Amino acid sequence: MPNVTPEMYDSVMLMKQQMLVDSLNVAQTALNDSLHATNELMFKTRTELQVTKDTLSNSSFKINNVWMMIATALVFIMHLGFATLESGLTQAKNTTNVLFKNSIVPAIGIMTHAICGFNFMYPGFELGVSMDFIGFKGFGIELPEGGETAAYNGGMTYWTDFLFQAMFAATAATIVSGAVAERIRLMSFMVFSIIFTAFIYPIIGSWKWGGGWLNTIGFMDFAGSTLVHSVGGWAALAGVILLGARHGKYDKGMIKPIQGHNMTSAVIGTFMLWLGWFGFNGGSVLSAEPGIVSRVLVMTCVSGSCGAIAAAFTIFAINKNFDLSMVLNGILAGLVGITAGADQMKILDATIIGQISGSLVVGSVIMFDKLRLDDPVGALSVHLVCGIWGTLAVGLFGAKAGVAQLLTQLTGVGAVAVAAFGSSFLIFLLIKYTIGLRVGKEEEIFGLDESEHYMEAYPNFMTK
Repeated sequence: MPNVTPEMYDSVMLMKQQMLVDSLNVAQTALNDSLHATNELMFKTRTELQVTKDTLSNSSFKINNVWMMIATALVFIMHLGFATLESGLTQAKNTTNVLFKNSIVPAIGIMTHAICGFNFMYPGFELGVSMDFIGFKGFGIELPEGGETAAYNGGMTYWTDFLFQAMFAATAATIVSGAVAERIRLMSFMVFSIIFTAFIYPIIGSWKWGGGWLNTIGFMDFAGSTLVHSVGGWAALAGVILLGARHGKYDKGMIKPIQGHNMTSAVIGTFMLWLGWFGFNGGSVLSAEPGIVSRVLVMTCVSGSCGAIAAAFTIFAINKNFDLSMVLNGILAGLVGITAGADQMKILDATIIGQISGSLVVGSVIMFDKLRLDDPVGALSVHLVCGIWGTLAVGLFGAKAGVAQLLTQLTGVGAVAVAAFGSSFLIFLLIKYTIGLRVGKEEEIFGLDESEHYMEAYPNFMTK
């Protein structure tokens, strides 16, 4: 075996070291390439995940907005329901007048809401802190930054929000129309409707839905038993008191029923209103969240159904007959009664609320007649009385039930009563002593179609 010289040994060691360095360099390069590929894959994955997230978020926003637009359309259709119900429960000689009022009110409500009502309703109160009673963001509606995207609201665009709320404003004014029907001057009614939808309704609504003082103290009104129905009901009561009863309604101490002329129309109107309530209450979720929306719709239908059944048997127990008009108002009473707490109730709660609403509306109609407060369609009983009941029911049933909540609900009912009735009474009083509130006796006897419109709804029909 040849001798290994130091030089040879050093050379071999250098070769081994170089081979080791080369191997390490190759391994390092491979590792770097692997890490680079991994980073690229992770970046690509993160990008794809973000795109997926953004796509899902955008799809959710689109679905929510579409549902809110459908809900808006359903509430809009309620005005046709009000028109057919009110015209059916009043006399044929006033049909054109009733239809005209119910046609002009949505237009008034939308435009006053656009001019100032929306900004009175949502003035920018500090949510959860404000104890304000009134605020105003200015005239007109102007698209805020991001108003057509989810940045404005995850459930809808600014435009959808405005239109949905405008439908509610018009609904509150329509409630007044039925109670004062067949004897109010058309111009006087329109003047009142303008003031009511521009100022009274949105300012009171801002106390809760705009983040004002009622919202801060914990008052609950999911879709408007008080803020829509009772506000309209209190205004209607003011008008009924100042107008007085229709000619011949209360004669020589007797209550003389004045029959509606078309129960078919009344039934169609009631069912259109019931359909509209799917948007009224379902839309008040303010998104298309499946669980809450479906629960709200079920509770709404259960309460309306129980209202119909309770009203039918309550009036039968009193008069020994089944009064169709009472059943129709029983449906509406149950719907109004559940509106304040439809998102908080269970089936049993909705059943009880609807049953009480149905019986309450029958007793209330009889009570108002005994008080000589003439309401041709039962609007006071349905919207005012059952609106109050539904608001208080939030403190008695469901997830929020409790003494503290009941007292808060009472506070809200009382405050709204003073504001809505007081302001409406003052406006009606001013109208009465300026342009006049009621038509003349002769005009009333011959019908408002002739005196206010020079147009008959049924020109080819002759009375005996």
